[in-house]
Amino acid sequence: MKNILVITASIFGQDGQSSQLVNRTLEQLRASHGDLNIQQRDLAAEPVPHLDAERFGAFLTGADDRDGQQQRVVDYSDSLIKEVKQADIIVIGVPMYNFGIPSVLKAYFDHIARAGISFRYTENGPVGLLEDRPVYILAARGGIYAGTPNDSQTPFLRSFLGFLGLKDLHFVYAEGLNMGEDHKADALQQARRSIETLTA
Repeated sequence: MKNILVITASIFGQDGQSSQLVNRTLEQLRASHGDLNIQQRDLAAEPVPHLDAERFGAFLTGADDRDGQQQRVVDYSDSLIKEVKQADIIVIGVPMYNFGIPSVLKAYFDHIARAGISFRYTENGPVGLLEDRPVYILAARGGIYAGTPNDSQTPFLRSFLGFLGLKDLHFVYAEGLNMGEDHKADALQQARRSIETLTA
């Protein structure tokens, strides 16, 4: 049985288009792999705290020097990283808000990027410590951005996830969702076809 980590971040919850594309991806993965063991993390419903000086300081403090609060911060971060390590496949729903990823997703990323845990610095630059695995990224956008200078999401996600060692990335875009019902229907249908092809 495949372990699937599902990360959603839509402010509209399961009604969000990115979340619905995530659900479609899970349906296709079930068709390909059978039963799935799914770990769901809805960052809009249960947001990860944004990184601040106190939390960052906890990450930098040695295990023997942490107070109770610092240890709780580190334990929480460790639990998020453990979910990633245990997953055979990662599925991420990424709506675009003001040209970027949702702030709750950025906060989540800030908690799984830990020096010495998920990456390390070497003389030749940083090296990701997470074992590579397929990552499906379902991107929903109101306008059309893929392949243009205004698509800040794709290069950021490639850089960040690659920094941790996750390079087997599969992007599916549903774009122009606010450009009329006909365009929206066509975009969603095309995204569903892309999902079927990627997960076959």
